[in-house]
Amino acid sequence: MLIYVLIATDRLEEKQEKKLRQNLPELQAALQAYAEANEANQVTLINDCESDDCEDWQLGISQPIKKHIQLNFPVNLFNDLAKKYEIDCEVGYIEDREREPVSYFGKHEGQGEAFLIAEYLGL
Repeated sequence: MLIYVLIATDRLEEKQEKKLRQNLPELQAALQAYAEANEANQVTLINDCESDDCEDWQLGISQPIKKHIQLNFPVNLFNDLAKKYEIDCEVGYIEDREREPVSYFGKHEGQGEAFLIAEYLGL
């Protein structure tokens, strides 16, 4: 199963949007480092932040998963980013090039738990 985890950029208040814009370079660097460190696991960086409107941004990773234990690393990474940068995250699966969200977690949604997310994904 191909999963994705994105930084949630929709329905942000002005203050949250400003903070996301300020932290964008650091978030991109952290996700790039994770993707490079996990290249053998086919982790791919999703980095489409060209729009002037934050709501259109797509920033995160995609990764093939076979067992629920493999969710621990990306979920922990995004939990850490959520804590540090006060963001929320969207997790889901990709099928036929379409993203299907299954859960949200982070600063406002609460900490993500890999086991529960695996259940939502059907792993």
